[in-house]
Amino acid sequence: MDLGHAPVAVLTQPDRPAGRGRAVAAGPVKQLALDLGIPVLQPATLKTDEARAALRELAPDLVVVVAYGLLLPADVLGLPPRGCVNVHASLLPRWRGASPIQAAVLAGDAETGVSIMQLEAGLDTGPVYATAKLAIGADDTAGELEARLAQLGADTFGTLLEDLLAGRLRPVAQPDEGITYARRINKAEARIDWREPAAVIARRVRAWNPWPVADTLLDGQQLRCFASEPLGDDPPDASRMPGQVLASDARGIEVQTGAGRLRLRTVQAPGRQRVAAADFARGHALVGKVLG
Repeated sequence: MDLGHAPVAVLTQPDRPAGRGRAVAAGPVKQLALDLGIPVLQPATLKTDEARAALRELAPDLVVVVAYGLLLPADVLGLPPRGCVNVHASLLPRWRGASPIQAAVLAGDAETGVSIMQLEAGLDTGPVYATAKLAIGADDTAGELEARLAQLGADTFGTLLEDLLAGRLRPVAQPDEGITYARRINKAEARIDWREPAAVIARRVRAWNPWPVADTLLDGQQLRCFASEPLGDDPPDASRMPGQVLASDARGIEVQTGAGRLRLRTVQAPGRQRVAAADFARGHALVGKVLG
């Protein structure tokens, strides 16, 4: 998308270890910026005199923030003449915070969207210039939703850029009602608790795909779960334990939960490729075993 204005620089977080070898590698934002010939800055924090001096030297008219992961200090917020704008992946004030996409999936929200907002000192509390909505499909994973929201955010921001630079837009304060917070994801949350209802576990599987990926234990070994579907509620049956494998067929692996059954559709064993659960089941005697 060519908006007619060249970025003076891209700020992204420092390179970090990645992949199985944990070698330090540039992230996709840095790689794309370098490919496009855009200067890249990677300060570990924006609170140092050195980082702030580098920003002042760039003299940006407008700072645009997208999932940056660092809070902007007050003197940075006041640096550009047209302020700092955030492309946030939720319909504010719902799901302020670090993981709004995963939170929307976990909550079973029917829709989400993007908010183009003015940054201020509070966490996603600033007034909003515009929003755009997006339906959440019954099988949407967080990764799939993120890709669609990224495009929606870019398109929506693009329609506002000229007016933002000209100072023609006035943002509207967020309402006091309906505020929710999406806390940062903890990798430990990925372990499935089979005592939860099937519908809740299915949302977790979708929310944790592609990271950190929902998992369980099979014979003491990790089994990662990338896709699943909740099945109809069953009447209570004391002979079935949460996590017990009830059946496996061409459709997948059926597991008892705290309420209803869950069909696993795509799984991955340690050191193996992810496969259809039906293919995995053909090589294992699963029925009767208890996961977790």
